[in-house]
Amino acid sequence: MPINFSKWTGLGNDFVLYEPGQTPEYGAAFTERVIKLCDRRFGIGADGVVIVTPMDNDGCTKGVDFEMRIFNADGSEAAMCGNATRCVAKYIRSRGLAKDADTKVFTLHTKSGLVKPALLDDGRVCVDMGLPRNFLGSIKLTADSFDFTAETVSMGNPHAVIFVDDIEKIQLEKWGSILEVDKQFPDRCNIEFAQVVTPTQIRMRVWERGCGVTMACGTGSCATLVAAQRTGRVGVEADIVLDGGVLHIKHEEGGPVLMTGPAEEVFKGRI
Repeated sequence: MPINFSKWTGLGNDFVLYEPGQTPEYGAAFTERVIKLCDRRFGIGADGVVIVTPMDNDGCTKGVDFEMRIFNADGSEAAMCGNATRCVAKYIRSRGLAKDADTKVFTLHTKSGLVKPALLDDGRVCVDMGLPRNFLGSIKLTADSFDFTAETVSMGNPHAVIFVDDIEKIQLEKWGSILEVDKQFPDRCNIEFAQVVTPTQIRMRVWERGCGVTMACGTGSCATLVAAQRTGRVGVEADIVLDGGVLHIKHEEGGPVLMTGPAEEVFKGRI
């Protein structure tokens, strides 16, 4: 059955969104379709597929505007994705899906809980990503005979942040694939390698579980700032420099993590 879709990107982390009014039947056939849609040679090409559904605001959904479901390129469902959240905020506004056309802040339900993206006047989106959560603390990891110390942080999905002196020497494709499935991560894990350039700038590269190397990761950027704070490397906020661009992350003690960055629609189509 044909799908009307739009392609979106948040700093090169790209997604296929089903256009309004189309709700798939979830199951094995949908999983296979996600894999085909994300294939960069035989499909549209993307890091994931996102389905946005308006909520009826009755009962347990009161105060929630939309449900956002995110599926990785390998067909697995993700609990949360920061870059997709920014794209979804612009998608909602551009398609006129909000009950109030002037609304700039939306409450989205995800598998990891609620997130609130806010459209800014400069075209960027600021997302309240909620509180960082405890995971495994500081752990030891090994890949290809190299030993690493990782700071683990959950942003609704698991992250292991490894600080290095020179990120250019990191074999991300090789080490990321090994560390993602380390025995300490029964549900796999997102892997970030990060170099603190200045107290307000961190260069980071990411291996996302279910996707591999991506040009940007919103939750990974949040986890990186939190890990850097916990280890005394940075203060309240910093720019996270990714392969696809820059995200600004802010986190005050006891408060939510705030992520600010761009999101753009690339094209529409029918497949």
